[in-house]
Amino acid sequence: MTTPGLVEHFFRHEYGRLVATLSRQVGICHLEIIEDAVQTALMSALETWKRAHPPDNPSAWLYRVAKNNLLGTLRQRSRRHHLQQESEAANSDLSDPEFEVLLPQEIADDLLRMLFVSCDASIPIESQLVLALKTLCGLDVREIALRLFTTEASVYKRLSRARHLLREVPEFTLSLNAGQVAVRLPSVHTILYLLFTEGYLSAHADVAIRRELCTEAIRLATLLAEHPLGQAPETFALVALMHLHFARLTARQDASGGLLLLEEQDRAQWDREQIAVGLGWLALSAQGQMFSRYHAEAGIAAEHGLSSSFEATRWDRVSDYYALLEHVAPSALHRLNRAVAVAEGEGPEAGLAVLTGFKPPTWLAGSYQWAAVLADLHRRCGHVDVAARYRDSALELAPTPAVRDLLQRRLGGAR
Repeated sequence: MTTPGLVEHFFRHEYGRLVATLSRQVGICHLEIIEDAVQTALMSALETWKRAHPPDNPSAWLYRVAKNNLLGTLRQRSRRHHLQQESEAANSDLSDPEFEVLLPQEIADDLLRMLFVSCDASIPIESQLVLALKTLCGLDVREIALRLFTTEASVYKRLSRARHLLREVPEFTLSLNAGQVAVRLPSVHTILYLLFTEGYLSAHADVAIRRELCTEAIRLATLLAEHPLGQAPETFALVALMHLHFARLTARQDASGGLLLLEEQDRAQWDREQIAVGLGWLALSAQGQMFSRYHAEAGIAAEHGLSSSFEATRWDRVSDYYALLEHVAPSALHRLNRAVAVAEGEGPEAGLAVLTGFKPPTWLAGSYQWAAVLADLHRRCGHVDVAARYRDSALELAPTPAVRDLLQRRLGGAR
């Protein structure tokens, strides 16, 4: 791996963990200073590792450089009397993470713990998501905007608001009690779901699939599912959903890295072991009366994973799951996906009927998904002119070259 590539790798893998570790040690109210210290460490790595070989333990190197940067900034601030004690405490508390002892009920992973901390009730839910995805998960503003169906300007505003609110938080330990974890658990589920989604179909212009994000989302979700405070049917269903989708990851790209449609994928490349793991978590999620969006989506993924071919898929079951998904987590996007499933099982006319009289919200009406589905359904119904209009719109709105190529192959070229 080249030096820039190695730094990029560590930016994606270590940035959030470094921010989380240092935030626990000096307080989350210093988040912006901590981010600056970590970014400076990564820039130092890029310059230093160009001149010499990377150290044997790059993670430890980055931690120590970031720690020293942070201490230097805090010492400068401590020249004012009311911050002197703060700097001294930071200096004494910044021990190496591997030597720290946690209480039995504490969440051992710094990054997972910080996800819960960032979901504080004083921060609006929209800002919670942006803060976690940007600061802890390493997604950029464009990627976040696409995942949340909003604008980049809105993402910047939400991020600024979250950071401002955190500056007002007094010094406190990042240990959370069971009640706080329970209240924040749904938000953490959402963050992990969005992190996996970005890996599964990336908004990045140059990379269609980001396996490392999927892997990290599975790691964090599994840690959560194995912790006594995170053991809930929704958590188990989320882990199931991730494994069932991850099983198809390799088959979703051709030899050149282009995306493949579900019907084009070689099912022999699907990871049957991963599917089995996912089904095991799905069975575990069936305990109790709770049925969440993650149960419905995992059920859909299971139907695909268990089907011997695209044609053999039980599309009636898939459309039923989408109907349940609309009920437990109302969204116009779920109706759109249900129309696709109905079209596969009953024909394109039946699929269009699902959308008849339905007025999509602005965020969906202006998306490539809406235009692409209508283009495909009208094309299959023989409505050539209508299909062409929607096709052109879908190609224009496609967020990445990989998605555009996929749509062009499915819908045909521009007029």
